[in-house]
Amino acid sequence: MGEIKSYKDLLIWQKGIKNVVLIYQLVKSFPKEELYALSSQLKRAAVSVPSNIAEGYGRNSEKSFSHFLNIARGSLYEVETQLTIAKELGFILDENLYQVILTQIDEEAKMINAFSKKLNSND
Repeated sequence: MGEIKSYKDLLIWQKGIKNVVLIYQLVKSFPKEELYALSSQLKRAAVSVPSNIAEGYGRNSEKSFSHFLNIARGSLYEVETQLTIAKELGFILDENLYQVILTQIDEEAKMINAFSKKLNSND
């Protein structure tokens, strides 16, 4: 982690922020009765990804960082699952945005996995 000056330099954090923005755009079209249900849960899970990356980085320990990367990965898969549910319920109106988000999730999951492996190989 020596060459990285801030968690903001991490591509996994940057991609996580982009995913949050995309999720917020997508849920705007969800039914109003979902405002405090699936819509809210999706936003919280999406926000959790870059937040856990930042928190793990801030712990200043590779072991702790690895732990928070695992939490971030779990939240990412939570977002993917909730998107699948929203799709099945017919809440997703913008198919293109939905596909973009799924691609971003897949890319970020691979990036987190690779970063985590690199971090754990330093043990």
